[in-house]
Amino acid sequence: MKVIFLQDVKGKGNKGEVKDVAVGYAQNFLLKKGLAVEATPQALSELKGKEKAKAKEDAEILEEAKQLKEKFEDEKFEVIIKSKAGEDSRLFGSIPSKQITDALNKQHGIKVDKRKMDLPQPIKTLGYTNVTVKLHKDVTAKLRVHVIVE
Repeated sequence: MKVIFLQDVKGKGNKGEVKDVAVGYAQNFLLKKGLAVEATPQALSELKGKEKAKAKEDAEILEEAKQLKEKFEDEKFEVIIKSKAGEDSRLFGSIPSKQITDALNKQHGIKVDKRKMDLPQPIKTLGYTNVTVKLHKDVTAKLRVHVIVE
């Protein structure tokens, strides 16, 4: 019996796959628990429509990420953070990714998740620092952070 998986089933199939399984297994387990539906022509066309919509949505998200990357990597684009510092340009404390995302949101109105920033250690000195931001699985951008004295 051909079924369309609605959820991942370990060892049998992943969400959205069409597979042939034993009739008893399909009727007594997959269909009963709502893990799959029978692969009728109507259900197959519905699945194709969902796949096209998902592909279109993914393309739009990728395009947005590319536009944001261009904006971040513009020479004039930078995030300015004020902090107290000593005479040798070392900061009192440090600047973590959370503070950078807050400043980015305040100054430019762009929200980025702090976990998307690749900052191995917090910033501890004055001046410019390039921070890698993962905007999409295929798009990474360099964000310039300028730390100045308060």
